[in-house]
Amino acid sequence: MFRGEYAGKKVFVTGHTGFKGSWLCEWLLQLGAEVTGFSLQSPTQPALFDQLGLAPRLRHHIGDIRDRAALGRALAEAKPDFLFHLAAQPLVRDSYARPVETFEVNLMGTVNLLEALRTVAQSCAAVFITTDKCYENREWVYGYREEDAMGGHDPYSASKGTAELAINSYRRSFFQGHPVRVASARAGNVIGGGDWALDRIVPDCMRALDRNQVIGVRNPRATRPWQHVLEPVGGYLWLGASLSAECGRRVSPKSGAQHPHGQPSIINAPPPTSTLASPFNFGPGHESNRTVEELVREILKHWPGRWEDRSDPQAVHEATLLQLSTDKANALLGWAPVWDFSMSIEQTVKWYRAVAQGGVNFQPARLTREQIAAYTDHAIQARQPWTMTAPVL
Repeated sequence: MFRGEYAGKKVFVTGHTGFKGSWLCEWLLQLGAEVTGFSLQSPTQPALFDQLGLAPRLRHHIGDIRDRAALGRALAEAKPDFLFHLAAQPLVRDSYARPVETFEVNLMGTVNLLEALRTVAQSCAAVFITTDKCYENREWVYGYREEDAMGGHDPYSASKGTAELAINSYRRSFFQGHPVRVASARAGNVIGGGDWALDRIVPDCMRALDRNQVIGVRNPRATRPWQHVLEPVGGYLWLGASLSAECGRRVSPKSGAQHPHGQPSIINAPPPTSTLASPFNFGPGHESNRTVEELVREILKHWPGRWEDRSDPQAVHEATLLQLSTDKANALLGWAPVWDFSMSIEQTVKWYRAVAQGGVNFQPARLTREQIAAYTDHAIQARQPWTMTAPVL
């Protein structure tokens, strides 16, 4: 998978103890990568990071990305070939309660990492993950494209929009002709097994169903681009692999060393320009842009229960319409979603229901790996380019 780019390579992941970071680390380890993680402790209890038993399987650093010195030391020690930045304060409603912390983590944490990357001397493909909410939401019925304006009504969205501006500024100011190449990735509303966060619709549904309680839905008519976590994680991995391939491969004049797959080895001489060091959207197909009510009704097909509308006209602002255009990822990377809305919901509920009903003998790690394998099999059948051995460029 991914042309073997990650086998034996050093990968630095921030936010590795979170929901999406745990899925990414599990997949990277299966690909043969040497993973170093830098993050706070697992943010929830239970936590997917612990359920997968990841701590002893990677270089596990507990740290705060607001601590520039500690982050710089960890990065210098890791000497990564790839970097994935996921550490964040990820919740919209929390950002109203903790706006300063949200900006400190999402904006200045990103700047700290960008600053640390300036000192990296070896070739490194860096993918910074932000969010679909970084766009100035005008409640359009069509998808936002990568060149659309950044913005954000709530502190979370604004912090991610400004993080994207910082990434672009550093890319243009400091990473032209630099051995580090920086891209950013904006994903839709991600769902999947192992998300235990409070105040998110899918984990809230799963907790209510497990307790035989009514699901309370606060914004049933809001539309979101729902996608299984493996969709954007696969996109991040493919973007990183493609960015690495674009960084310039040639035979070293001293050693004549060859890439393990028969191509010339990487040396620290990337090309002067890059088409992939830029932002990319990773969202679902148009049919997966559904309302929260449709999401809940689909969940109840796989785990019967009840829901009720608990809309609050005095609630803090949340966007109503939000969609992403993935034309760029499709045109430049050949990337396309694999699982449709129904399959994404089915696999998500399957994971949680197995955990709820499996008792102490259930192994979340086994089901997680089985779902990665199933997703990969469907991607092979769909002839996704990251499953093939043909050159990227």
